[in-house]
Amino acid sequence: MHKFILITGASGAIGQSIALNLASKGYSLYLHYNQNQEGIQNLLAKLAPYHGEFIPIQADLAIPQGYQQLADAIFSLDGIVHNAGHALYGLLQDLTVEEAERLIQVSVTSPLLLTKSLVPKLISKKEGAIVVVSSIWGQTGAAFEVAYSTVKGAQISFVKALSKELAPSGIRVNAVAPGAVETPMLSGFSPDELAAVREEIPLSRLATPEDVANGVEFLLSKKSSYITGQVLAINGGWHV
Repeated sequence: MHKFILITGASGAIGQSIALNLASKGYSLYLHYNQNQEGIQNLLAKLAPYHGEFIPIQADLAIPQGYQQLADAIFSLDGIVHNAGHALYGLLQDLTVEEAERLIQVSVTSPLLLTKSLVPKLISKKEGAIVVVSSIWGQTGAAFEVAYSTVKGAQISFVKALSKELAPSGIRVNAVAPGAVETPMLSGFSPDELAAVREEIPLSRLATPEDVANGVEFLLSKKSSYITGQVLAINGGWHV
């Protein structure tokens, strides 16, 4: 019987890589997306050679009721990958209330309440895994990304606390914290700026979405069966 994993934000670059990696390992997937229908259709085409079930689910996690719409579409479940989110770059004094509310809803409130709704499905099986895609800035903080660093830090606290609460039920909770990843989220940076970042990274390159996906798959798998409450840094040695 296939194991089902929910991936939020599955239509983006990292979400698609996670989906393809897990499909290649035999998982069936719930593929959450919001507006990027083209991305989810492209992903479904790439998943066609695999033999699992791949179920797209549209829901807006930036609105209060969005998480419930997603939760109501989930049946059998063995794990959750909280990957939905967006970058927000700029000075704190330029942050609008609307931007702050949207960022907190997508990155903190919706994952919290979605997990609350779905975790009974994992508890009933006495096993399962939850992986949160956080960020290096949730560990170290970044100027010009104060709000983003704040919500990513909150995700890490969520992982550490929830891991203790769910461990007696056999459910593991971990995070990955990528550094700079080659995705459209970096499209606002110039080639010179990206070159400067590469020079700061000991491995001298940006991460690929596949690097992140490999970390997520490891934390979902039995290979990490004695790991919980941890943050796996995927950053090429940057800010260790």
